[in-house]
Amino acid sequence: MNKLVTLVLLVLFISCKKEKQTKEVALNLKEYTIEQFMDNEAVSGGSFSPDKSKLLVSSNRSGIYNMYTVPSSGGDFTPITASDSSSVFGISYFPNDERMLYRADGNGDEIYHIYLRDIDGTITELTPDEGARASFYGWSHDGKSFTYGSNKRDKRYMDVYEMNVENMSSELIYQNDEGYSFNVISSDKNLLALSKTINTNDSDIFIYNRTDKSLTKVNENQSSNSAEDFSLDSKTLYYTTDDGAEFSYVMKYNIATGEREKVLEKSWDVSGIYFTHNEKYMVSFINEDAKNVIEIMDMASGKNLELPDFQNGSITSVGISRDETMMRMYVGGSNSPSNLFTYNLASKELHQLTDVLNKDIDANHLVTAKVIRYKSFDGVEIPAIYYLPHQASAEEKVPALVLVHGGPGGQSRQNFNSLTQYLVNHGYAVLAVNNRGSSGYGKTFFQMDDLNHGEKDLQDCVEGKNWLASQPQIDTSKIGIMGGSYGGYMTMAALTYTPEEFAVGVNIFGVTNWLRTLKSIPPWWESFKEALYKELGNPHTADSVRLRKISPLFHTDKVTKPLIVLQGAKDPRVLQVESDEIVAGVRKNGIPVEYVLFEDEGHGFVKKENQIEAYSSILKFLDTYLKKENAPIDGEIPAKEIEVENAS
Repeated sequence: MNKLVTLVLLVLFISCKKEKQTKEVALNLKEYTIEQFMDNEAVSGGSFSPDKSKLLVSSNRSGIYNMYTVPSSGGDFTPITASDSSSVFGISYFPNDERMLYRADGNGDEIYHIYLRDIDGTITELTPDEGARASFYGWSHDGKSFTYGSNKRDKRYMDVYEMNVENMSSELIYQNDEGYSFNVISSDKNLLALSKTINTNDSDIFIYNRTDKSLTKVNENQSSNSAEDFSLDSKTLYYTTDDGAEFSYVMKYNIATGEREKVLEKSWDVSGIYFTHNEKYMVSFINEDAKNVIEIMDMASGKNLELPDFQNGSITSVGISRDETMMRMYVGGSNSPSNLFTYNLASKELHQLTDVLNKDIDANHLVTAKVIRYKSFDGVEIPAIYYLPHQASAEEKVPALVLVHGGPGGQSRQNFNSLTQYLVNHGYAVLAVNNRGSSGYGKTFFQMDDLNHGEKDLQDCVEGKNWLASQPQIDTSKIGIMGGSYGGYMTMAALTYTPEEFAVGVNIFGVTNWLRTLKSIPPWWESFKEALYKELGNPHTADSVRLRKISPLFHTDKVTKPLIVLQGAKDPRVLQVESDEIVAGVRKNGIPVEYVLFEDEGHGFVKKENQIEAYSSILKFLDTYLKKENAPIDGEIPAKEIEVENAS
């Protein structure tokens, strides 16, 4: 038997085996409740204690996020905080003792404060200024201080402070009067890398010298630039740029001579790099077709480390101990929530610290997404991530949803999403589109929706619906649209400006009045405001005419399809009034509208109780108005309206 015949037979064998496995899963498929899906645990962070015996993490196992420690070789989680209101997110152990830093806001208002938990359990608020937000920037190389940002002096801008860890005294080290953003500080603490936003793609980077107060521009041309790290000797700055290219690559800049040299380039965006504490390794993050790829280079040999092979999962993030011997990493995929591992870089010893998938859920019943591409109305190729239910077939067609990410400028990723898997498990296909204007596919694609939101990007979503309709497993009459934030806007734009294209809409805290949203930007977004105006339009100029035209709130009379709206009352980005008014406007048409309002959430629902309420409401709505054979269409609309409120 020749090699070609053998290869063909092998391919046929594998194909038949996969088809048999798929059929078996479909026959034995179990539909899980939202409570079962939300009983998956979400774990994040992972700061090593000074002796590396344990990690500080955040988990929502109590229903909201709190801090825990877990042995680095595996074992039980020990609760450190027990908040039952605001979520608590661990930042880090102190470098040389077991004190801890964490952050918390006011139920989603994004006014974060930094807190110290002392070794004896005492809690001290380190940034108590009322109404001011604080952001942790990082530890000094000597471990004796950390830098953080605060807008307590001027609500528009984040000044840079250094806090001494011996007495927790704070010193202003950079007064930000021009709207710069902090990127990184050098090991000797004399140089600060700052960025200045030009538009939503481009920014300049500068080096501020604390000794002589000089400010030196690093990049030569207008492009997307981000300072990533200084060399250990503080002589070189490493930064990412897309100058002269579609995708970002890594450059190094000699501070004394001004010379530049390309360090790393891929066929996708290199989204960031950093060096470990003593520069033994360089860690790189590559956004490869909506999937995070991580490389760790040994600086001495110039070769990448061979990392563990997780077969169906991929390493999504890593953190390396200060002594550069231990690594923590998260491993997951579209069909698996991320688990936390530790890895000894010398001995290759690997420990799994979490198993976050609910034991009631058979992992085989979850769906692995695949990347597809389709042509839009003008020939532009649109990437998307497709989830097809196991029970779908040409004989058993299923309803479907076009899912639109947040942003503008976000990206649907090949990551696990509980809501998506929940809907797919219950028989809905999901196509997560990366319409023009999405990040990760080159700067030309990213800028394609500038000043035409609700137009060409909306047509990309309509063409996504058409792609779904061409699939033999999809019921062409039952395709809806869903999204959060900018995706919520796209949902309302679809129902308003293309009212016959989608059967239903799911609007999760979506913008509906661009004039108001752009005028009510949180004060700490001041440095980014002009960039948003350049992309979307300035509401204080003649652009207001177009902004009104593309705002669904002013055109609710065109909506003819059922709608559900979900909103957090504490949302500082998309105000509650946005959802209040769109609901009232659409209801005037006699259209069924369900409204789910959470008094204790912001821009995104983080509490399990609220997630359960939100996601179960979405499924119930879809089952009523999209899936059922008697779903109301073309005027056959029941009079019943439902409003759900969940107060804290």
